[in-house]
Amino acid sequence: MSENYSPEVEARLRVDAAAVIARYPQSRSAIMPLLHLIQSEDGFCSPRGIVLVADILGLTRAQVSAVATFYSQYRRHPNGEYNVGVCTNSLCAVMGGDIIWDELTEYVGVGHDETTADGKITLERLECNAGCDYAPVIMVNWEFFDNQTPTSAKQIVDDIRAGKDIHPTRGADKVHTFKEIERVLAGFEDGHVDEGVGAGEASLRGLRIAREKGWTVPQPKEGAAQ
Repeated sequence: MSENYSPEVEARLRVDAAAVIARYPQSRSAIMPLLHLIQSEDGFCSPRGIVLVADILGLTRAQVSAVATFYSQYRRHPNGEYNVGVCTNSLCAVMGGDIIWDELTEYVGVGHDETTADGKITLERLECNAGCDYAPVIMVNWEFFDNQTPTSAKQIVDDIRAGKDIHPTRGADKVHTFKEIERVLAGFEDGHVDEGVGAGEASLRGLRIAREKGWTVPQPKEGAAQ
């Protein structure tokens, strides 16, 4: 990767950055989406991207780097085309997440935050995917694959390697590339927001039971502090 962006790419990034900054009362508040914008171009928070964000926001490179190195969604080296995150937090672990992780790392041949030689897959061991009602879960570029097994997890990576579309359990109709999703995280809509299932039966079961039984949220007493 070259040290600097071409004039055409830099001009395009600056136009996009201006659109992002316009959403905030203070320009420095745009630092996080701008880092996602850089990842949509380079696949990670590259040194040249850090320099560009610092220049656009009038910050030092150290200030931008401090944010880029603090949050785990910002990558410090090139990410694969598909980020495959296996949840191994408590519930997923006891439901089979640890087994999935062990078998998948051996099957793919890389470990945590490592990328396959073809650049297709980066594996990530995640603490929580916030999908406990579907444990064990995997996320591919932040899209949910619920109720996984070692076999189904291996099929996901096989399909990625074969260049096939992969279809999450909920959300968009198919998983888009890491760079494409990073542009969405930067704040640019991709037109897929209304696709697929938003909440599945396991998430809605409690609401359904409450409605059947007429349960409601307790209301505060009149005059009580809100």
